[in-house]
Amino acid sequence: MSTGAIVMMVLAMVILWGGLAVAIVSLNRRPDAEDTVDREHLHRDL
Repeated sequence: MSTGAIVMMVLAMVILWGGLAVAIVSLNRRPDAEDTVDREHLHRDL
């Protein structure tokens, strides 16, 4: 493998794994949409 290919591979891995890490952190910081719903006033038509 050439040096350019290794650099591109490492860059792609950092972008992908970094995006995954950012997504996990942001999901852990914000509450889920289900937690903010007032369940007493929730009405479902089936």
